[in-house]
Amino acid sequence: MKLVRFSTDDMPVRFGILDGETIAPLDAKMQDAREVIARWDELVPPKGADGRLGLGEVTLLAPIARPGKIFAIGLNYADHIAESQLGTPEHQVWFTKAPTAVNGPYDRIEIPSEPSAVDYEAELVAVVGKGGRDLTREQAAGAVFGYCVGNDVTERAWQHRTPQWALGKSFDTHAPIGPWITIAEGAGDPHALDIKSWVNGELRQSSNTSHLVFDIWDQIAHLSHAMTLEAGDLIFTGTPGGIGAAMSPRQFLQPGDVVRVEIEGLGFIENIAALRS
Repeated sequence: MKLVRFSTDDMPVRFGILDGETIAPLDAKMQDAREVIARWDELVPPKGADGRLGLGEVTLLAPIARPGKIFAIGLNYADHIAESQLGTPEHQVWFTKAPTAVNGPYDRIEIPSEPSAVDYEAELVAVVGKGGRDLTREQAAGAVFGYCVGNDVTERAWQHRTPQWALGKSFDTHAPIGPWITIAEGAGDPHALDIKSWVNGELRQSSNTSHLVFDIWDQIAHLSHAMTLEAGDLIFTGTPGGIGAAMSPRQFLQPGDVVRVEIEGLGFIENIAALRS
């Protein structure tokens, strides 16, 4: 079972439950992802068959338009640490991405005209459900609503201007997510999923979430000791090696480049880079 957010030519933006290749639209009044997540148990299974849509009849949008918080962890795969020429962190390295960076699974990634050092980072994204504060590692799994595919797009020139990464990580359109949220119970073991990215059909990243330095349960427990995690918050769990900044010569995204990120069992997102207008 999956949660989608979609639009059609004659239907306003709304949430739906995807089962196989058909979508059961939810009440159009439900526009807040937090409400959908909180009421999930009463919404599933969807009632009746009237109004169902085929997946090919809709445009899929970012499953959460404006999350309350977006946190992302840096240096969390050994091969990415090695290519970054840095040591394995003793403590988890966290930064934020602005909620306004959220982008749809098939929408354009904007490339600023000056400077331009835009990079891709394939990531598994955990979507907070029940959430909480001061969670233990054992409680962490119960705090997750589901998972989706993400790309932690990064403007490297801005990222490395200062020790604080937030601005370089927060350009508009630089957090594409989707194509849907796979509910945790149907996602399998989140620590055993193949994760890959391609640029213009060239495989750039290929790893497995089993190689996370700090696993998802450690991440959730750690964050929850600093703040209350709430329904709809997004956690980008780290990227493997193969980023453009580590290539020789460096390969940053150019207008027209197509970036595809795919995670086993969760689907794929695919975004084309375009100059910011």
